[in-house]
Amino acid sequence: MIQNLFNEMTELLRKQAPDFFVNDKLNKNKVADAAYSYDKNLLKALLTNDSLKKQFFVEVEKNLVFKQREFLLFLNNKSFLQDSYTRFKNEIGLQDEEGRYFRENTDVVLVWPHKDCVLEGGQTKEDQSREEVFYNETLAPDEIDRLLDTKALTNFALFDKNGKKELKANTEFNIREQNLIIRGNNLLALHSLKARKDIAGKVKLIYIDPPYNTGNDEFKYNDKFNKSSWLTFAKNRISIAKNLLADDGFIFINIDDNQEAYLSIICDEVFGLQNRYDKISVKTSASQGGFGDVNPGLISNTENILLYVKNKKKAIFNEELLYAEKEYDENYTQILLNPNEEPENWVFENLNNWVYRETNIHEPYNNQTWRKLKEIWGEDWMKKRYLRKAQLADENRERVFRTFNPNKPAEYLEKALIQSKKLSDKIVVAYSKDDKKLCLNGEVIIFYSSIYKSIDGSNVPAQRLSTFWNDIPWEGISNEGGVKLRNGKKPEKLLRRIIEITTRKNDIVLDFHLGSGTTAAVAHKLNRRYIGIEQLDYGDNDSVVRLQNVINGDQTGISKLVGWKEGGQFLYCELKEFNQKYIKEIQSAKKAKDLWKIWETMKSEAFLRIEIDKDKFTEDAFNQLEIDEQKRLLLETLDKNHLYVNLSELEDEEHKMTKDEIALNKKFYNIS
Repeated sequence: MIQNLFNEMTELLRKQAPDFFVNDKLNKNKVADAAYSYDKNLLKALLTNDSLKKQFFVEVEKNLVFKQREFLLFLNNKSFLQDSYTRFKNEIGLQDEEGRYFRENTDVVLVWPHKDCVLEGGQTKEDQSREEVFYNETLAPDEIDRLLDTKALTNFALFDKNGKKELKANTEFNIREQNLIIRGNNLLALHSLKARKDIAGKVKLIYIDPPYNTGNDEFKYNDKFNKSSWLTFAKNRISIAKNLLADDGFIFINIDDNQEAYLSIICDEVFGLQNRYDKISVKTSASQGGFGDVNPGLISNTENILLYVKNKKKAIFNEELLYAEKEYDENYTQILLNPNEEPENWVFENLNNWVYRETNIHEPYNNQTWRKLKEIWGEDWMKKRYLRKAQLADENRERVFRTFNPNKPAEYLEKALIQSKKLSDKIVVAYSKDDKKLCLNGEVIIFYSSIYKSIDGSNVPAQRLSTFWNDIPWEGISNEGGVKLRNGKKPEKLLRRIIEITTRKNDIVLDFHLGSGTTAAVAHKLNRRYIGIEQLDYGDNDSVVRLQNVINGDQTGISKLVGWKEGGQFLYCELKEFNQKYIKEIQSAKKAKDLWKIWETMKSEAFLRIEIDKDKFTEDAFNQLEIDEQKRLLLETLDKNHLYVNLSELEDEEHKMTKDEIALNKKFYNIS
């Protein structure tokens, strides 16, 4: 009956209100919006059908009143009949002040709907544009029972140069000092790590690259409040991550422009505005080429990294590493010709003159000389001149200099600067107790050699890091680590910089959106202890595969720069699934009959919500629903407090944990 009525309405609207259709499919959101606003076209169409008129209108003193709520329940494939088995679904979910459920509303503006709620969600396969059921659920505080309790672990394995070794209770190794990879829901894994006293409050660096919620990544929610859900998702995880950070710890969050402003507000709340350090902009690609023909307007070629600390008074960067190699700075234009003389007798000239003389141009540098150089070198004369000047400056760094105007100079220096203005092109020496400055034409001399730093074993010109990083190439990184991750992989050089400026050897680095494992791979090569959490299994491109490559001597990425050879190990384990295994089965099912078989098992073995009346289910009624609705229905029957096995239930018979698993969990959490 319900399905027939729905079909009648669909055909009616197809003829009388085609604007409600997208790609020849009824857009329920548009119809719901129209119902909430009492759209005349919708109501007029419904009134032309006797069945729809009878069901969704009531006569009051010869006037017809639209039964809006019952129509919306019907529209969402939920029966408006009190005795329907699907009626129980209407009792699950958050309500607004009028008692309407958020999942059925399209006109509710959620300022911050889930401030004190928990968004416990799973992730499906990444990089797939097809629509598929994406499990997520927002739980209000009174619904959260044991969701965030410490979880039991399973499938313990140790990876080293000899490959994978499944662990037994009697395996000899220190389980609590290993690099760690955890497979499972990152929110629950983070809460489980709280139980480890050697981890909680000891993490020096957190780097995460979460889903950006662009519609093109894996963060695809079935509800209508995507931004609110994403922010709840982020806040839940960032809040517990803060508890794991050391007092002098840092957190870097990679994010694009879509969510950066919103995420900043969340982090301001979690960490406190006083602990906001900076926002780093990272150049991810060049803007040259013919992109303008395809994408008119400004080209986006940067991403953002939000930087917060646990306590700004305690979080200290590694000062000696806050430098990056820079190209030759053409402000260093002058070269000293007689460095062995006293400064007062120095003679200098423009570096361009050296280049010109090499090409048999013997005129001093002026605004016209370059024309002759262009005649000799052609159209790319500027590039050639720059490269030659850079070489000369490098070779003569102790003699090449520039001048600058100091801000608020000391009295002794200010006097020398004034004197040097009067003595054109003559050096004036300003002496202090501890140092001396050289002044020329009212400015201070700085030699090119003074900006050289040792980077990767070479003495090179360097500049202090700013909040704009444009020196790390993103092209050509697809094969780093021997794995690929479309639209998500970050350069090893980026993670190297972040890890080196904030940590030292053996510090703990955490990434709970591990993806293809860049953070863990770089931390391994830099001799940091790392913890990676990831729910998805990327198969041949998974972080576990990448780390095995690293252990076996991977030479991509930063390996040659840091002298990486081979070695090391890491511990792998998974959250022990309970209801989560049914979620996976539901998501991967292709046919209604498969879903019904899953339900038959769930009735006797799964932990269902107390609101569920199993007797209301009949296979015939179930088959009237579309497969997406069948999946959503089954997912909502599961109690999300029991997705994974709690550590407190480690030895309960129903979970069938082996003696080895029980012993390894006790070692891992250091319990007797």
